[in-house]
Amino acid sequence: MAFTTGKDSSDVVSEINITPLVDVMLVLMVVFILTAPLLNNAVRINLPKTAATTPATPNKSVTVSVDGENRIFIDKREVALEALEPELRTLVGTDPELALSLQADQAVPYRSVAQVIAHIQRSGVSKLSVLTEPAS
Repeated sequence: MAFTTGKDSSDVVSEINITPLVDVMLVLMVVFILTAPLLNNAVRINLPKTAATTPATPNKSVTVSVDGENRIFIDKREVALEALEPELRTLVGTDPELALSLQADQAVPYRSVAQVIAHIQRSGVSKLSVLTEPAS
């Protein structure tokens, strides 16, 4: 595509007008900036509702609890955070398929719960469930 200058019909302007190209690129950049955060949560899933079931394995479940004052309990016995991992290692040693349930008060800071989960993971527990209250 060539344009004439109007002075002489033999002179052809060979410059590209990049203003429309820049405009299109800026619009595309704005569109990508606005849509990029939405791509992380693109999959919407409606999970099925089921009735409460009982576990298929008859193994005894151990409950680790963290109360509102950051005290840690294995079943109903209080233990220190440092003693949690060795205690769980002995339980896993007696039952390698140990099922562990973790429950924490909602007032407990996340850091405390994360530390307990790290100790549980290092102790070798392979089945962990986190207990919550059903929403009303």
